[in-house]
Amino acid sequence: MLLRTKTILAGIFLVVFVCACPTSSHDAHAQSVVPKLPGVERAEDPDDVVATLEILFLLTILALAPSIIVMTTAFTRIVIVLSFVRRALATQELPPNQVVIGLALFLTFMVMMPTLVKIKDNALTPYMDGKITQRTAFAEAEKPMREFMLTQTRKKDIFLFLRITGGDKKLPEKPTYADIPTSVLVPAFIISELRRAFIMGFMIFLPFVIIDLVVSSTLISMGMLVLPPIMISLPFKILLFVLVDGWYLVVGSLVQSFYVT
Repeated sequence: MLLRTKTILAGIFLVVFVCACPTSSHDAHAQSVVPKLPGVERAEDPDDVVATLEILFLLTILALAPSIIVMTTAFTRIVIVLSFVRRALATQELPPNQVVIGLALFLTFMVMMPTLVKIKDNALTPYMDGKITQRTAFAEAEKPMREFMLTQTRKKDIFLFLRITGGDKKLPEKPTYADIPTSVLVPAFIISELRRAFIMGFMIFLPFVIIDLVVSSTLISMGMLVLPPIMISLPFKILLFVLVDGWYLVVGSLVQSFYVT
């Protein structure tokens, strides 16, 4: 055992000694034999560096695209309300997550279509035709998104984040929506969407809670304390939801809520 320990220590010291020795000639030889990849060379022009940074920025935006779609569009409110419907019905995983998210995505595209058309006409198409620069295209694409978020955001939420960031002190005496920075508008829009989604979810839950209370009281009065009330109330919930055409009412009210300012 002692011999094995000495051998291991000797190996460690040898590695440390080799690493500590000067290897300038060896490094120079290694650099001379490293193959160069075609097209990957040292940039000589500053414009090449700028183009590379623009590509890197674009890839970063594409990686964050799902979060941007979720946080700055109608998706948040729609998916939360649809999830409330499933919870209120107590149908466990019916409809499945794929169906709920798929329906939320299609409804989001339908609600956001006017905004997307403005972005395409004012930013994407002129940029692809070479009429405007990338910076101008980004600014033109930001305007329709800000307009949509401003129509759905409460002033109270906007001023909350302005006070948090200290931006309220920098506003003019008569501020306009153009004076509100996007970094303040996005979180204000998110909490406004969460508030509306939970209000709609509460209204959806009410009739199903009444059914649960009626069924529970009936079972207790009949002495059936062991029988789970959810087994009896679930068919009545589904029956009520189908009779009133629940999906029509929920989706219709949900989509129309975005056009009420």
